[in-house]
Amino acid sequence: MSNPEKEITIYDIARHLNISAATVSRGLMDHPSVNILTKQKVQEAAQSMGYRSNHLASNLRKKRSNIIGLIVGNLDSSFMTNIIVGIDKVLSEANYNLVISQSLDNIGKEVQIAKAMYNNRVDGLLVSLAYDTENAEHFESFVKRGIPLVYFDRIFPHEKCPGVEIDNAKAAYEVTEHLIRQGCRRIVHITAYRLSSVALDRFNGYKQALLDYNIPYDESLVLYTELGIEDGARAAQTILNMPNRPDGIFAINDACAVGCLKELRKNGVSIPDEIAIAGFNDDAVADIVEPGLTTVIYKGYEMGEVAAQILVEKLNNTYTATSGNKVLLKSELIIRESSLRRK
Repeated sequence: MSNPEKEITIYDIARHLNISAATVSRGLMDHPSVNILTKQKVQEAAQSMGYRSNHLASNLRKKRSNIIGLIVGNLDSSFMTNIIVGIDKVLSEANYNLVISQSLDNIGKEVQIAKAMYNNRVDGLLVSLAYDTENAEHFESFVKRGIPLVYFDRIFPHEKCPGVEIDNAKAAYEVTEHLIRQGCRRIVHITAYRLSSVALDRFNGYKQALLDYNIPYDESLVLYTELGIEDGARAAQTILNMPNRPDGIFAINDACAVGCLKELRKNGVSIPDEIAIAGFNDDAVADIVEPGLTTVIYKGYEMGEVAAQILVEKLNNTYTATSGNKVLLKSELIIRESSLRRK
């Protein structure tokens, strides 16, 4: 087996062109003190000889890596894909590269990723927390070092870390109110095992709507799951076995709502006549399923853009905090056939 070729250095280029290494270095950096012809020769030689710039060494000198870390719970939704497209557009324009990691909604994995991002000297961090993250201590090293951190979608309130989200309580209130106006009186709420700030806000919106419409809150109608499609199907089995069957379901994400809807239909339940269903997030699956799923839409692309823009401003020291360090984006209830009883 042949030995791998030796890494080409600026000294090899200097020897090849019979000039100083300092001139080569300045030529590669497009420094104005080097004349155009020499610059051209240096860059052509570098390319033909297979020279690779040592970004790490250069970054250590500049104390900048031009890399932004992105940590998300899961990459498996069209909503998250749209967020990343928005983030990438803003960061590319600002000449930053993006490194993406998913925690798979696991706090342990999120802690490991945060440590790796810190050790790899990212210039800034964008984070959507895992569902089971209850505190954000593992991000304190970034705060202490003054490395900008911006939360989005699933945020952790922090005076030094801005958060970009929607008004989850208000949106959940609107979903529940819609189901009540369709005649629902026993509304199941499917939520996460651990109530993250997002899940808690949506739960509070649900509870407040019941209160305002004089419907007693019933703890047995709140189901805790992992929120996947299969979890929705399991929740449907629980619902089918309830002695006093509910007439409405509000799941805090679309995957779970769709799993639930399909399982109920498989068992002969008429949707929405017997049970009206609504989800949240407007994932692609919400429009494909039969009947179409009522859900809450908010623009992932816009959320990504706003979060990335705040991070770039923090990196450039031009960011001015909004009230409470939070940015609230608009959301909208999209009513489809899964919940529409009264035309």
